[in-house]
Amino acid sequence: MTDESSPTAGEADTRIRDTVSLTDRSPSITAAEIVAHLVPPRQFDGASLDNYRPDPGYPSQAEAVEAVRTFGDQATPARAGFFRRKAAVPKKLGLYLDGGFGVGKTHLLAALWHQTPGAAGSGTKYFGTFIEYTALVGAVGYRGAVAQLEGATLICIDEFELDDPGDTMIMTRLLGELADQGARIAATSNTPPNALGEGRFAAADFLREIQALSDRFRTLRIDGTDYRRREIEAHAIVTEELDRAIASARGVVSVDDFQAVVEHLSTVHPSKYVKLIDGIDTVALRDVGPLHDQMEALRFVAFVDRLYDAQVRVVASGLALDEVFGAEMLAGGYRKKYLRAMSRLVALTLL
Repeated sequence: MTDESSPTAGEADTRIRDTVSLTDRSPSITAAEIVAHLVPPRQFDGASLDNYRPDPGYPSQAEAVEAVRTFGDQATPARAGFFRRKAAVPKKLGLYLDGGFGVGKTHLLAALWHQTPGAAGSGTKYFGTFIEYTALVGAVGYRGAVAQLEGATLICIDEFELDDPGDTMIMTRLLGELADQGARIAATSNTPPNALGEGRFAAADFLREIQALSDRFRTLRIDGTDYRRREIEAHAIVTEELDRAIASARGVVSVDDFQAVVEHLSTVHPSKYVKLIDGIDTVALRDVGPLHDQMEALRFVAFVDRLYDAQVRVVASGLALDEVFGAEMLAGGYRKKYLRAMSRLVALTLL
């Protein structure tokens, strides 16, 4: 799909030609700033159980609404202990929503966060992707992450994945320690928890870690139409006249060569990507080409996630952005990450 964007008559006075370069930015971020961003993405600011619309053709969606409502209404056991056996403590202190893309898992998770008492930044509830929590650990260390999240009553984890056994074991330990302090855990994933990592890693002790984590969640499958699959059948817009698109964009626009951005991401810790795009309204990428290195591709996925959360428009020339991941990558263990990024890139070029 191509686009030839240009300003229309009368728009010149309201449009700004404020351009920056991502590669000129070397942001810093404190632990407190990282934690402050552990809130639902802005598109879910108004998410509630009341404005989630279950599809009558999929009864599991209505069941999920009631499960989240019940979980949110339950009082948090005071210092109950996630792994302790006490008569007054329910066995399941976690809720796990499993389903495909586009069935409303993130909406329900955000609704739970909003329903839970405590203001954003109060230190009582957190919402982030699996990658954001592991980035916090990578930035401040394990003990530093525990200290930042200590005292939480609710930890929401969107898109729980097991792409890296080390990250998974760290998260298992982190969640166990926080829950021992009284936190309750709610998570989403595209795979049932007792199957996460199955067929990917053979280490018996690692599989035992996964099973131990699985045993502590009530798992609920959400069926439904996968709108992201429909999006992937389309393509990200390729802007043939990029300079005109940049000139017509509102607000602050970053302008960079695609490969330069890919290389720059290797110099910035993923926890800082949120600051890398801070204040930017549109990201313009010149001469997009295929990604050949897996680490570069995974960093780009993390970057796309931050763009999507902030709803930053993307305009690009060259290869369609949803085609940067080659067939070999899409056939590998990170397929779901790449498919999610492809879907999000399509959506960002349509903003």
